[in-house]
Amino acid sequence: MNGSSTQGVKTVRHPVSDLATAKAVYAALLGVPPQTDESYYVGFAAAGQHIGLLPGGGPQGMTSPVAYWHVPDIEAKLVEVTAAGATVKERAWPGPRGSTGRSGVDALVLAPPRPTPPIR
Repeated sequence: MNGSSTQGVKTVRHPVSDLATAKAVYAALLGVPPQTDESYYVGFAAAGQHIGLLPGGGPQGMTSPVAYWHVPDIEAKLVEVTAAGATVKERAWPGPRGSTGRSGVDALVLAPPRPTPPIR
């Protein structure tokens, strides 16, 4: 491996069916009030991570939590991980401060490679 580093998973978004209850549960769990509190999204900043709650899975229709890997150079990391066999599940999008990630840093969502079925 000779690739670029990763800053780790720093953003996780969770689809929720009851935003009010989920907001109360996450506030109790994290010990902080929401940083963003809207009818379409509630976000918490805690311990260097951003935790987002999306009612009904948001416009993406999420059905399970999604982890966002933060990387210093998204194009280099995309080359590395796709060469290793990963599939990109969500492309980078324009974000604040000229970044390709919504939080001002590059973020990457990947699906691990699917195992090759055994030959019978």
